[in-house]
Amino acid sequence: MHNKEFMVNVHPFTPAFADQIYDFILHIQQQEFGLPVTRAQQPDLADIPGIYQQGNSNFWIAEHDGRLIGTIALNDLGEGKAALRKMFVHADYRGRGHGIALRLLEALKDWAREHGIHNIYLGTPDLLRAAHRFYEKNGFIEVDRGMVPDGPYIMPVDTKFYHLQL
Repeated sequence: MHNKEFMVNVHPFTPAFADQIYDFILHIQQQEFGLPVTRAQQPDLADIPGIYQQGNSNFWIAEHDGRLIGTIALNDLGEGKAALRKMFVHADYRGRGHGIALRLLEALKDWAREHGIHNIYLGTPDLLRAAHRFYEKNGFIEVDRGMVPDGPYIMPVDTKFYHLQL
């Protein structure tokens, strides 16, 4: 649902949002879901342009009235493969009614197609059931850990793994 009162802008990360990123993501990980994830375990967030805005990688944000309400990143793994990372949507903007997660995912998939990426992988904690349903509804297939390329994108809390072929 997109109306005049609710304008959401999805665009690549800009430094104007650098200070909000850690607080936004850590709040969701730690406070909402009780995940034992620390700032130190996510050094990539301290250098989004250097990590995610190089080569075929990218990082997008969703904003509403200048407020960060969602993130998603694509981490190029080479050979037409990439990892979906840092997909988070503010609690007040989750669900089909807002469509924020879908808009973020569509931006990522469009970018991937334009940059020759055909296989997208992700890892996620078992307790994020709504996220699993979202990924599955959008074409991701659950796979064994051994089917997922190794890389620093796999977090210690990740216990479920998915693959999407574009």
